[in-house]
Amino acid sequence: MNVLFDYSPLLQAIADTPLAPLAAAIPADLATNVTHGDFSKWQAALSVLPSLMPRDLDMHSALRVGTADQLNDSEREVLRATLMQLHPWRKGPFDLFGLHVDTEWRSDWKWDRVLPHLAPLAGRRVLDVGCGNGYHCWRMAGEGAALVVGVEPMLLYVLQYWALRHFLPTPPVWVVPATLEQLPDNVPAFDTVLSMGVLYHRRSPFEHLDLLKKKLRKGGELVLETLVIEGGPGMTLVPPERYCRMNNVWFLPSCATLQSWLQKAGFTDVRVVDVTPTTTAEQRQTEWMTYESLTQALDTANPALTVEGHPAPLRATFVARFA
Repeated sequence: MNVLFDYSPLLQAIADTPLAPLAAAIPADLATNVTHGDFSKWQAALSVLPSLMPRDLDMHSALRVGTADQLNDSEREVLRATLMQLHPWRKGPFDLFGLHVDTEWRSDWKWDRVLPHLAPLAGRRVLDVGCGNGYHCWRMAGEGAALVVGVEPMLLYVLQYWALRHFLPTPPVWVVPATLEQLPDNVPAFDTVLSMGVLYHRRSPFEHLDLLKKKLRKGGELVLETLVIEGGPGMTLVPPERYCRMNNVWFLPSCATLQSWLQKAGFTDVRVVDVTPTTTAEQRQTEWMTYESLTQALDTANPALTVEGHPAPLRATFVARFA
């Protein structure tokens, strides 16, 4: 077994617990049956990461691993070049032994907006759907979560998680190469379930909400963040083609519309806890993500509109309970 990608500790942790059915979707070893053409390159990059245990670790106020004096300048440059082989880095930022990984998203800003509205995470079992490289999973562990399981279908982002886990072997954080739809249908065992930046990519909002609900225990908390539009009840934008250059955006409801959807899907105590426009300071090109970003998706003459003429991105976060 390739110890770089060993999920056996997670499988052992959930055995004989209400989460045990998840084992059907968790590979014992990530390298098994992988057919992605770049996997061997990514695997080679991870195999040469330096063997370092951080002298200092902060997952609470930021995500800082180790101290700058644990690497000299040439060693830090080697680490940078190694991690660059996993480009693009979208969620973050991370600070690794004095190396600042300046990701496309300032995911820490979103976390700072969301955290004050969550039930205390200490001791909770959490599912993070579409978690990317696991940035928010690490931050939840920093708040004392007992177990955080992220599901992410993009193999590159799962490899980024494993690069980080190389330096963080002990926190109870696991990113599994799967989608929510690939998990067993009914595992009502998580205390908190997050779906951030996923709903608008799903053709059926109610199917997504139902699958999320089926992962929550009674009384558990849903945290849902998604693109919305301004407007009243019943208003929803269905982009005829692309939205912000993305061809997989199916709908953007108003906050009032989404609140009614959540209630109809069986959630109670539905609250809108944050509504924030996405700016080019929060989502942008960097050295660690050199592809097109939000700037290229906005109308240059009127940045209040996308290049397609739709309202510019506005994101809302909802918190609800499954009674």
